[in-house]
Amino acid sequence: MKNSSVTSPLITSTWLAEHLNDEKLVIVDAYMANVVGKEPLVYEAFSCLPNARKLDVEVEFCDHASAQTHTLPTEAQFTQAIQKLGINSDSIVVLYDNQGIYSAPRAWWTFKVMGFEHVYVLDGGLPQWLKEGRETASEYTTTSILGNATVKAVKGLACDSDEVLSVINTDVAILDARGEMRFLGKAPEPREGVRSGHIPSSKNIPFSILLDNYTYQDEETLRAIFAERVPSIDTKTYFSCGSGITACILMLAAVSIGYKEVVLYDGSWADWGTNHSLPIE
Repeated sequence: MKNSSVTSPLITSTWLAEHLNDEKLVIVDAYMANVVGKEPLVYEAFSCLPNARKLDVEVEFCDHASAQTHTLPTEAQFTQAIQKLGINSDSIVVLYDNQGIYSAPRAWWTFKVMGFEHVYVLDGGLPQWLKEGRETASEYTTTSILGNATVKAVKGLACDSDEVLSVINTDVAILDARGEMRFLGKAPEPREGVRSGHIPSSKNIPFSILLDNYTYQDEETLRAIFAERVPSIDTKTYFSCGSGITACILMLAAVSIGYKEVVLYDGSWADWGTNHSLPIE
């Protein structure tokens, strides 16, 4: 595979259709059963992309020993999950989800945090693929052969509330992917015991405004949205949401248009909103 031709973390359905049979390609349906913050797409019958392998982001890519919601997995847990999918150190991984753009960006950033480089997201996911009338399968592909991929977590790509607290009102940007009413504290949080409001000095980009139906908006539109809230693409930018999932939708968009210093606040508002020692607006 000539993956050197792929410079964006986002790939098109046309590109994927042309590379479906590439030897090193591993296609992964990175789905979540629980969809929050949007009306979930519901299908009459199951279908997946050809050769797709199944990954439950909430089950296999979250550290269930953590008290927080949707915490990133440990190195050992992540390694076990991707080896079980048959992923090798030289695999080219393409992630998608059945909502268009929802949980696949979170899986993508998890790969990045773990130091796995050759990972991409299918823009538009399954619904865009179906809309274009492309070939599907009626069941996932499974493998009994373990992959040989090994990983080492990269420091600085995810952070906790202490780090976010330390950068409030500095020259960094803090972006929140929740809906506007939740950001403004005018709508209740879906999780019990979580305060309403937002992190001081943070700006709101509801993840839905980055999307055009199932796919991302064009680059020019994305640049304009981010430019309104972030001084420049060289600004270090922190990303938050309800529990660290939809923040990654913003992160994928930002990286695709050239932002380099991006950090996920993994605990996000589920963490910040329950800690009464932390300030809110």
